[in-house]
Amino acid sequence: MNSRIVIPQVAPEAYQAMLGLEKYIDSTSLSPVHKELIKIRASQVNGCAYCIKMHTTDARKLGVSEQHIYLLNAWCEADFYTEEEKAIFALTEEITLISNHVSEETYQNAAKLFDEKYLAEIIMAIITINAWNRIGIATGMRAE
Repeated sequence: MNSRIVIPQVAPEAYQAMLGLEKYIDSTSLSPVHKELIKIRASQVNGCAYCIKMHTTDARKLGVSEQHIYLLNAWCEADFYTEEEKAIFALTEEITLISNHVSEETYQNAAKLFDEKYLAEIIMAIITINAWNRIGIATGMRAE
């Protein structure tokens, strides 16, 4: 692949704005495991190898099992994910694939399981990792 721009170098203000979103996500009440699982699942859907590598490594540091990470791509068929995790994965997929919209069923299921603040934090975490994925893919960032 030909070299591509490095956004922190050519548009540092834009990169700082993205870091501001990330700092917000870090300050929320979202559990660290939920944050990483959101980041992994959205990155899988988007095909961002750089982010998948980063966030699976971070999840392992939090004690997330290999099985939990490896089966994330088939979470619908894995019985060991919690009801809350499944709601987060469904919302992550529908927000990531937004052209299909977020179904009322998915939204209401999440709203039933989480209070409004936590749900807002989940949504913002999904939006933020999707933005990072798009930056990584558009600029050709590679997992090494």
